[in-house]
Amino acid sequence: MNASRTARERVRAELIREIKEVARRQLGVDGAGGLSLRAVARELGMVSSAIYRYFPSRDDLLTALIIEAFNSIGETVEQADAACPRERHLDRWMAAARAVRTWSLAHPHEYALIHGSPVPGYVAPQDTVVPAARDGIVFARILQDAHEAGRLAPPPPWTPAVPPSFLADAERLRATVFTDLPDDLILLAVMAWTALYGAVSFELFGMYNNVIDDGGPTFDHLALTQARLLGLDPDASAS
Repeated sequence: MNASRTARERVRAELIREIKEVARRQLGVDGAGGLSLRAVARELGMVSSAIYRYFPSRDDLLTALIIEAFNSIGETVEQADAACPRERHLDRWMAAARAVRTWSLAHPHEYALIHGSPVPGYVAPQDTVVPAARDGIVFARILQDAHEAGRLAPPPPWTPAVPPSFLADAERLRATVFTDLPDDLILLAVMAWTALYGAVSFELFGMYNNVIDDGGPTFDHLALTQARLLGLDPDASAS
């Protein structure tokens, strides 16, 4: 009985893997909006009704692909950070930033799924929230570690004051990922996050065509600039 169940579970897991593999290929051809359970079933040689036993709707399949993509980039960033000495905060930041770009260039369709245009009619469920936060938590932890170690320089004196509208946002972020970082640093961190992913999106979606030939050095410069704005520097001290 147990051996039979295990065999069935293996067959089911393999079929789910094949369904998602075909679906990812569809993303590259038709985009997320064109994902079709019937087309996936047809490519696998299944009757269309059979695939609904594994994914009751297109949105369920999309959610599975989204969670997988978020976990994949999150794990990649976590591993890049873990490979650096804990006290080398700038090195950790740069490694994590490069990991984002490397993963994204290697998985352009998955990147477009999680960071591209919203899919019409699709509303991401709560299941996606934790996987989506994995890479961002790494960047926040690097800043938090540097702050606790007294290795963050204060923001430049010319940095504009934090707008009052951001104060509630900062409080919410402090309760989840930034712990005890000050408002101005949290806002700079959000801006850095936006800049890093904006640069990746520009490169992947062709906005650098005829503008920048090699996005790697430009991305590194951007990531380093943002790190310096945040006070991450080998010689930085908050004292």
